[in-house]
Amino acid sequence: MMFITVFILAYALFSLSAVLFPTDINYYTSLNKPAWSPPPKLFGIVWSIIYALISLSIAILYTKTNGFQDASLAYFVTLLINYIANQAFTFIEFNLKNLRLAFLDTVVVAFTSFLLIYFTLPYSKLAAWLLVPYLLWSCFAALLAWSIYQLNKDVNRVY
Repeated sequence: MMFITVFILAYALFSLSAVLFPTDINYYTSLNKPAWSPPPKLFGIVWSIIYALISLSIAILYTKTNGFQDASLAYFVTLLINYIANQAFTFIEFNLKNLRLAFLDTVVVAFTSFLLIYFTLPYSKLAAWLLVPYLLWSCFAALLAWSIYQLNKDVNRVY
């Protein structure tokens, strides 16, 4: 039962920014984007799947570490930094409209995603592998954020 509770709680927490800071689709569509940029609807689908994989990984780690009691401090600190950076992106991108900071935020998310895999591996290979799509998508998001920043950095509204 705790496995399901941890999964649902993690999924709800990772989904929180979508509720608190909705995507400004008009702003996003007004930006210059590279030709390889995915359609806006794809982002919600991909993030929903990735949040489920992250939540599953966290729930597995919960069971493998005696309710997180045996999990390392490095895992918790990395998870916290990753979570905050992940949640901050929507606010930075769509409320602050700061494309440079949004790019830097995606780099933090990608780097901490890698570290999460590293710190999860000693407890569960499956839980670590479940984070690989997160790392790949985060790296893609960082590249996309960099490209969008570069294509829009001369526009007055972009910092």
